[in-house]
Amino acid sequence: MIEYHDVEWGRPSRDDRHLFEMLTLEGAQAGLSWSTILAKRDAYRAAYQNFEPGDVARFTKRRRERLLRNPGIVRNRLKIESSVENARAVLRAQAEFGSFAKFVWAFVDDEPIVNRWKSHRELPAQTAESAALSRELKRRGFRFVGPTICYAFMQAVGMVDDHERGCYRCSKR
Repeated sequence: MIEYHDVEWGRPSRDDRHLFEMLTLEGAQAGLSWSTILAKRDAYRAAYQNFEPGDVARFTKRRRERLLRNPGIVRNRLKIESSVENARAVLRAQAEFGSFAKFVWAFVDDEPIVNRWKSHRELPAQTAESAALSRELKRRGFRFVGPTICYAFMQAVGMVDDHERGCYRCSKR
């Protein structure tokens, strides 16, 4: 958890593969702890072709059934099915906007929203921006993308900087 925070969480990412990975993992996390998902991350990367959206979009029914038997990932049929549908939706967004990154980053005007919370207890579960992203993702066929999942995704990929004031990673802006 410390390494994830120090190295990755909150760093702006515009890499479509990484964005798809984080959206998938945030959806898988619903109802579970983030530490559970991080512990399974390597298994997810192996099972999901390193989160290449084009590869995941082609997962057959047989491949999805194998995922349901994979103890290294969360074996939830709805979450697995949604990840394949989301990969297809990522490809549609790439075709329309040039990249998935351009599409999602537009919800923050292509600049991270920088918050300066005193404590993690002040963090909201969702925001107007995460609700707007959620609505649009759902409209475009994405699943497991409620406003709370979208906010966690936005934090993870640096669209929102929610490091506490005392954290060395807190933006100086």
